[in-house]
Amino acid sequence: MSFIIGLILGIIVYSFFRCIAGGLYTVSPDQRAVVTSFGKADRLRAVEPPPGDEGASGLSSEEQNRYEYPQVRVVRPGGPYFKMPWQDVHKVSVATQAVDLSWDPSKSQDTIEAVTKDNLTTGINGQLRYRISESNLYPYLFGVASPLEHVMGYFVSVLRERVANFVDPKGQNLLAATAPEGEPEMSTSAVDLSEGVSINDLRKNLPLLNQYMEEQCRSTTGRYGIELDAALITEIDPPAEVDRALSAINSTRNQVAADLSTARADSEQQITMSARAVEIATNNAQAEVAPLRELAQTLTEIKKEGGSSCLRAYLRNARIPLYSIANRVIETTDKGEPG
Repeated sequence: MSFIIGLILGIIVYSFFRCIAGGLYTVSPDQRAVVTSFGKADRLRAVEPPPGDEGASGLSSEEQNRYEYPQVRVVRPGGPYFKMPWQDVHKVSVATQAVDLSWDPSKSQDTIEAVTKDNLTTGINGQLRYRISESNLYPYLFGVASPLEHVMGYFVSVLRERVANFVDPKGQNLLAATAPEGEPEMSTSAVDLSEGVSINDLRKNLPLLNQYMEEQCRSTTGRYGIELDAALITEIDPPAEVDRALSAINSTRNQVAADLSTARADSEQQITMSARAVEIATNNAQAEVAPLRELAQTLTEIKKEGGSSCLRAYLRNARIPLYSIANRVIETTDKGEPG
């Protein structure tokens, strides 16, 4: 009899701790929870997206049909909450987290490799910031086995495709802009157009590459329930021999750019000095011609007003001060001159 009573008391105590004490739980401020009953989450009634919002998730129409996940009821921070013994609580952290691009649970690696448009293998490293989407928890919890691993695989695939086809947009714009322009524009962009090495182009356009990755990976929210916050690609390191060759190319290019700048500065200085010399010579010539023109105008007016006799008298008077300062005078006569 005492055994039966003890068994009943044990069952009561076990039921108390299993159902009452074990059924209480809390949700911290950076967490969200989803409760499942016999493995099924409490789904909300489907809400039709507003017209024109089909592309807000970054998914195409075909992908929207493939990744159509239901909305589930989310337990907000707070508590204590109570759950029944047949219910399970799935908690996730919605805080922003960071992971290295080289993170791969299937293998150990320090960097990820990608092949550039020049068929060069280079290493890429950096970080990826993400957070779990509170509005789409179903695919993260129940859609795929390892959501973060899927996101990293998707990100690396898009990154490798972009690296393999990357072309410096600045070079393309310069080619399009300089074609109809004159020679000065072509000479100015000659150094930039000589880049042409994919690794150099990638290094110069890291912000553009990060922006492209953020735009292309916007669909990860609808696919895996993970919202990409920022892509921070910070390192593009080719093999040592390729890096040495690129350093030599960069040094040569910098030397060429410096020589071109020096030659351009010297030519502009020579042109400026030549223009200044021409201006000075022109001013001197005008200064020498001005008194002669003034004298010719004066003689013309004297002859016009007083006649030839007046002009000869003016010339005779003008010679008198010259005779006083001259050491020797040579006078010629012109027999053909009318008297």
